Amino acid sequence: MRTRVKICGITRAEDALAAVTAGADAIGLVFYADSPRNLSLAQAAEISRQVPAFVSIVGLFVDAAPDFIRSVLAAVPLDVLQFHGEETPEQCANYGLPFIKAIRVKPQTNLLQCVKDFSTAKALLLDTYTPGVAGGTGHAFDWNLIPSAMTTDRPSGLPVLILAGGLTTDNVASAIKQIRPYAVDVSGGVESAKGIKDAAKITGFMQAVYGLA
Repeated sequence: MRTRVKICGITRAEDALAAVTAGADAIGLVFYADSPRNLSLAQAAEISRQVPAFVSIVGLFVDAAPDFIRSVLAAVPLDVLQFHGEETPEQCANYGLPFIKAIRVKPQTNLLQCVKDFSTAKALLLDTYTPGVAGGTGHAFDWNLIPSAMTTDRPSGLPVLILAGGLTTDNVASAIKQIRPYAVDVSGGVESAKGIKDAAKITGFMQAVYGLA
């Protein structure tokens, strides 16, 4: 099974097109005011108009008010919601769209319990824990903290695994070999500056994922 790729933190239409051209399966739009990759509704709507069929548009939220999420959905044709805060399973499932739940991994995190708690999620995205930061730190976590029951021995019907946190062209191939995730998620690893993607880095990352580098 091939590894899917999501390029997150897109802030410009040209970066979305670069991701699509390189073969990305999804792009991520951030709706979180504290993030340097935060978008206005107008920016997000413009980017979404550039995305062709069969590429998913994922909206990222962090403990957002329901009314705010609904305002985004009214303006931007999101395919999937991604929650990076302390949202409950019921809150995540409240919008009639498939959702991804991000888990910021610490040594004491019970990932198997997270699988049970968020069994209605389409995927669990494992990211690096940094105090006070919701994600996008550019640092990898210890992949050995991921139990085999979430990777090679994962039962069918449970959320798939998306690996995030500090992935780059240099380490993504080894991450895929060790973890065998359904998908990988990259943001800072393909940027020239926060929120500004580098087309060459995106291409290099995709080539590393598929063993073409």
